[in-house]
Amino acid sequence: MRLDFIRPLYERRGPYASVYLGGLTGPERKAHWHSVRDRLDRKVDPRTLDALEEEATQAAAGRALFATHGDVVLAESLTRAPYELARWSPLPHVTPMLMQRGENVPHIRVIVDHAGAELTVFAGGSPRKATVEAASWPLQKTAQGGWSQKRYERAVDETWEKNAVAVAHEIDEQVRRIGAELVLVAGEPKSRSYLLQHLGTKSVDRVMMVEHGSRSDHGQFEEDVERALDQWLDHRRSQLIERHQESGGPVGMARVAHALREGRVQAVLSPGELPKGVWTGEGGTQLATDPDELRRWGVEEPIEERSDSALARAAAMTDAELWFTDRVPDVAAVLRY
Repeated sequence: MRLDFIRPLYERRGPYASVYLGGLTGPERKAHWHSVRDRLDRKVDPRTLDALEEEATQAAAGRALFATHGDVVLAESLTRAPYELARWSPLPHVTPMLMQRGENVPHIRVIVDHAGAELTVFAGGSPRKATVEAASWPLQKTAQGGWSQKRYERAVDETWEKNAVAVAHEIDEQVRRIGAELVLVAGEPKSRSYLLQHLGTKSVDRVMMVEHGSRSDHGQFEEDVERALDQWLDHRRSQLIERHQESGGPVGMARVAHALREGRVQAVLSPGELPKGVWTGEGGTQLATDPDELRRWGVEEPIEERSDSALARAAAMTDAELWFTDRVPDVAAVLRY
């Protein structure tokens, strides 16, 4: 899981109110919010409570809210709240949200045909849709015969290919912009073939074909895409675990924290929530199991925080991935070098 979307949380100094709410109707949510507010009231400043209330009373299946200094910095809708809690702490308590949200794979969904393509970009925030079409005539081959038949068919093929070139350019740009891990492609076979011919190397290496779907009828396209994403995630997780085992990567909070401080971690592997305390400083990578170790790094007053909260911050601020798996008994790390 890439953690770009939670990075704004660490660009603001805490402490943070972290609030998780279950699925309730509007009136139920308002009544429930009052009990949550009472729990936070003695700790949290009124401006932050008021900002939370505005978000918390909106009807939704579940909500994860993170607020500080009068602003809700991040509000995430959840299919369900993992459990209801209200916490005031130096760092935002993001782990329950991350575990339910699952790995967020930046990817592009493409349905291509002779006329162009429908693209949907998934990379933080709401999905962004676009239609790409370069040339509109001629698109259809006919069987009229005559001396001009081959020339006409060649013109149709050129139009198809021109549209595929425009689609490829758009995909290449989006892959560069969002760092897409996957490009999932469905649609007309010949247009897919043209598309593969014109994609850049970085994009074509990320292509996975899915069987069903056309621009006029998505059919099973979404199901195919979700299945492909699950397969990719399983494969990616297995790859990381194998790399960790083969390289003898760091295991345990002390060793993983040391590697994060040095910026050497590509991915953190976590068995789940880690409530045990760890010592932190204001800097994103300032974490250690021993407060004296942080003092040697120049942190005058180390603060104790949950291990999982400190790990999430350090991973987000060093562009490391975070993966949850029951195949590791303790926190572990896959190193960049």
